Amino acid sequence: MIEVTRHVLDNGLRVVVNHDPAVSMAAVNILYNTGARDESRALTGVAHLFEHLMFGGSVNVPDFDLELSDAGGSSNAWTSCDFTNFYDVLPAVNIETALHIESDRMLALAFDPHSLEVQRGVVIEEFKQQCLNTPYGDLMHHLRAAVYSPEHPYSWPVIGLTPDHIAAVTDEDVRRIFYSHYAPNNAVLAISGNIDPERAITLVEKWFGDIPRREIAPRQLPEPGFPTSRVDLTARGNAPVPSLAIAIPMDPYGTRNYFVADCITDILSAGTCSRIYRDMVAGGDGTVVDADASIIGCEHPGMLMLSARLRDAADADRVAERLLAHIQALAGDNPVTQHELERTLNRFESTFALDNLDISARAFNIALAEMHGEDINDTVPRQRSITADDIASTASILADTPAVVLRYVR
Repeated sequence: MIEVTRHVLDNGLRVVVNHDPAVSMAAVNILYNTGARDESRALTGVAHLFEHLMFGGSVNVPDFDLELSDAGGSSNAWTSCDFTNFYDVLPAVNIETALHIESDRMLALAFDPHSLEVQRGVVIEEFKQQCLNTPYGDLMHHLRAAVYSPEHPYSWPVIGLTPDHIAAVTDEDVRRIFYSHYAPNNAVLAISGNIDPERAITLVEKWFGDIPRREIAPRQLPEPGFPTSRVDLTARGNAPVPSLAIAIPMDPYGTRNYFVADCITDILSAGTCSRIYRDMVAGGDGTVVDADASIIGCEHPGMLMLSARLRDAADADRVAERLLAHIQALAGDNPVTQHELERTLNRFESTFALDNLDISARAFNIALAEMHGEDINDTVPRQRSITADDIASTASILADTPAVVLRYVR
């Protein structure tokens, strides 16, 4: 049981606190309800750029990292299609330092042209490193473009379509995006660690209470525009060995089918007893180097992914059909057994428990649950409520959904 105390400031900031007296540290996590889905196709990658800019100095704190490290802490951040997340870990006795500096960059960035120039360069280099100079670096560019309509923001990766967009970002763009998305009424602040909830809320009120609410830019997401028939395509790039990626459109987060699809990918590929591993890797004929199944879960309809690395590109069609056949089998002639389902749900529960031993992960997880309007303690019971009939039903839907099959070769 994860005990959570909730509070909402007058400015709309939602606060969740988990008291853990067994540790000496505290984690502060701020989850902003903004990500790549708030971009336009004409200016992509800016959500990721903002992740960097938020470390470039705020109105009263010129050096975020220095302030935090002097208090014995560390920080990091990440950006997704849907959210931007910032988190700090430091001794609990120094938690006020984290709240001070986080509140200052929520209040206002420094909007320093030099910081923009520096972070622009960092992000452009990151794009080159991850997408242009890394094996399979642009695979998701090809796959997302084939799955979603061009105007849907999931049709490009979080890092953006091209570094030219980052190069084009102006100071005016930065101010507009900041004041329309980074606001107390568009965020959840979570604290986990050795701090009394009442004191934590008092400190949050002290540091964040005076930050004004802001008008959040309305989110206007077009329909995904999923293919109405199967799509087969080949892309060439930096592929040490041929790769196969299959995307099947699936329901968004919060739906029953979403959680069942997550369970299906675990049945297929989680561990050495999983179906795909036993059939195509350990028990295969050597054609497949490795294979996997996962979901790219999103707030809007996402993708169930099947992937494999091959010894020979000539086998790609045969391997694609074998991967898709595993979905079909769960829907029909080879349904999940009770033993498989129980093993999968046990793995989910143990992973959830182990993950939440870490205060940083726990702070994020309670922040995300609050963002979704959920109770984190419902996570395992919800997953354990999945039945064999649920697996067959969702697998049947997935099997009947047109897939995108991408062969990525040199």
